[in-house]
Amino acid sequence: MIDGDNARVTNLPVPLPAEEIPPGTAAWRSADAGRWLSAVPARWAHPLFALLALVVTAVWSLGMEPAAPCTAAEPCAVDWPGLGAAVLAVLTCYWLWRQPRLALAGLGLLVAGTALDGGFSEVLAQPAYLALLIAVGYAAATLAHRIAAAARQRALAQEAAGRTVHPLPEAARSFRRGRVSMVLGALALAAGGFGIVQAQGVVDAYEERAARLTPVTAEVTKAEENDDEVTVLTLAVERHGTRTVETAYPEDFPVGARVDVLAEGDWVRLVAEPYDITDWEMLALAGSVVGLAFLANGVDGRTRSQRLRRGPLPVLRVLVREDDEDGRTWVYAADDLKGERPLLHFHSLYSFEDDEDEEDEDEDEDEDEDEEDEEEENAEGAAKAFDEVAAILKGEAPPEPLREAVLYGLPYAGAEVVFTARDDEEADEVSVECSVTRVRPATPGRTAPRRTARRSVEAVAAGMVPGAEPRVWSAHGWSRVVGLVLLLVQGGGMWAVLDDGFSWHWLLLVVGLPWLVTAVSTALNWRVTADRDGLWIAGGWRVRHVPWDRVLEVRHGQDGIHVSRVKDSEIDLSPVGWAWLERRLGREPYGERVAEEVRALAHRPDLRPAEDAHAGQQGMPLGPLVVVGSVVWGLVVLVLF
Repeated sequence: MIDGDNARVTNLPVPLPAEEIPPGTAAWRSADAGRWLSAVPARWAHPLFALLALVVTAVWSLGMEPAAPCTAAEPCAVDWPGLGAAVLAVLTCYWLWRQPRLALAGLGLLVAGTALDGGFSEVLAQPAYLALLIAVGYAAATLAHRIAAAARQRALAQEAAGRTVHPLPEAARSFRRGRVSMVLGALALAAGGFGIVQAQGVVDAYEERAARLTPVTAEVTKAEENDDEVTVLTLAVERHGTRTVETAYPEDFPVGARVDVLAEGDWVRLVAEPYDITDWEMLALAGSVVGLAFLANGVDGRTRSQRLRRGPLPVLRVLVREDDEDGRTWVYAADDLKGERPLLHFHSLYSFEDDEDEEDEDEDEDEDEDEEDEEEENAEGAAKAFDEVAAILKGEAPPEPLREAVLYGLPYAGAEVVFTARDDEEADEVSVECSVTRVRPATPGRTAPRRTARRSVEAVAAGMVPGAEPRVWSAHGWSRVVGLVLLLVQGGGMWAVLDDGFSWHWLLLVVGLPWLVTAVSTALNWRVTADRDGLWIAGGWRVRHVPWDRVLEVRHGQDGIHVSRVKDSEIDLSPVGWAWLERRLGREPYGERVAEEVRALAHRPDLRPAEDAHAGQQGMPLGPLVVVGSVVWGLVVLVLF
């Protein structure tokens, strides 16, 4: 902004000392940055479209192909190649978002496997298979386009940086990426391997027993479901009498059908359906997918971070800002002093040099004094940090400042980078931060989701017109959508828990149901009414009145409206909407606007209504009705299901 007659610009970015800027470092200006940003992949190449195309056509093709029945000649046994293909298919869908090159390789392997299995013989005869093949081609085209776009961005960044190269700061050389992902991947793979071992153990035990038994014929005399909703067949087995056996495919074994079984004492198995290892297969599938995903991310992060340390790197002068909501670092052009057009974003962590202790043991007294000073500084720093965190939680923190920075490494989609910057104006030293997630361009139309400064009371009051009638704010569309979703979650959860009969799962209702009832009733029917004497606040369970002289503060945070009272506890209305989604859709969160207007009334008596609110305007708690509805729903589930 302009400061009086001097016309000097204030609120400039936190400067980076000149000695910390490597010689010859070029500024990444808006013109060059705009060309870089325009090289992002086209909208048609967004991974969501490719993912939807693959999933829809895959489901269609699977639905068009009837499942082969279980027979004695071709029993429904373990299919390790099929499980491996399923793991690769799920990983490929995940890699569509995170690892374009791996996703392209995964698509190639799936297509090659299908071709070797003779799966293309019916492509022209079945529209579903043809659609799936087209979806695979489309997905491959999007991946190739994204890889090419990243190469173009790399070339444009190289052009902006010029030929100047510099080594990484010393603190960044010891920073390592990928350790956590590799450890988590190893643990998940161990779980998947355990599932495979257990499944194969069941298979081996069956085959060992089946090798010494001779199949006998049986007739299905009855089929009924047990309490676990699994069909139980009653069989008349030759030389063994009546036996029962469970089946996952009752349609393959109608009453009166003759089937082959293996029997030994009380042990009976259908030859067509010898064992059930579904749970172990699911463990193997989940563990393999999660483990390989983490492992691939870890290896990729480690490889990219090591690539940064191989030699001198191109450097660029930029501006950075940290988002205090999710810790994401946003990068802006060096001349974008207002931070209006973000270019890219990533998460980062500080990296420090390993300092050796070179203190002189003969200076004990000086050391004691230094330690006392250090303790005082740490205490002051901790208090300051606590105040900053409290301000963020209350929604009162100012926006994070822009900071001058030097970016090491060429930025492009999927890159790893390092930057140096001062944390704030008071910081004496320059910090080094290394990216811990891949660089992602800020797509056109998307702005950095940073916290904005709260509007002043005067700015809010300027848009309000005084009136005699009470002002009423109540649940709006987004709030009711949240309430309905939570109501569905509550109803579904009660069904899932109560449908199994009495068990320890009922403790989940005791823990979670009160919170859900309160949240549902609040989101569907909350109301704030301002009249001559104060505020009427209708929540989930009661309506409370707060006189104006006892209103200390009104704020919006964490999708709720919070009213602080003098010498009393705070009143919370939550949830009152979904602020994150409302902002993403380009709308001002309704709950935030309500909090601002109520706060303006608390500070500006001349804007307050002149009349009292009648009972109909004060609102009504919905909690008791939701409780009655929940009890009725629980009885219905217990009696009818």
